[in-house]
Amino acid sequence: MNIGSIGKVLANQALETTKKSVMDAVTGPDTKAKPPVPATSAAKPAAAGVDVGAIVLAQLQAMQKPLRDDQELQVWVRAAHEVLRVNEVFVPHHAVLVFSGMDNQGNVTRILLPAEQVQLVCKIVPVLTGFTARRVNVLTPKPRPEGPAGG
Repeated sequence: MNIGSIGKVLANQALETTKKSVMDAVTGPDTKAKPPVPATSAAKPAAAGVDVGAIVLAQLQAMQKPLRDDQELQVWVRAAHEVLRVNEVFVPHHAVLVFSGMDNQGNVTRILLPAEQVQLVCKIVPVLTGFTARRVNVLTPKPRPEGPAGG
């Protein structure tokens, strides 16, 4: 095994670890104890049981993590008549993503979308000389303990 192959293996392991930790933070540790969703449920989408929001966040972080200081990940989202360059992603619930940034007039703008409807454009671009690379801030909720509040 040459040094390039070892580097690829280590990079893949690091990405998988990052994805797992992001998904655990978003979904909570008790999701493995839930029974599987029956495949005969017609009311559920084909990807029932899949946490789309966690997958989107993991992909954003995986794309952003290996960037050099002279590169940045530009993330764009479109909803209704707004196109927004994303500065921050917040996950108030595993099924909802909130994208925050500035619109063309400099107004702080937020776009709230169901996780299944999110379509992002992500570009790795060089940073102009003299400027600092911006990073997309990903905020995930802290896992809450399930069950009744003890007293």
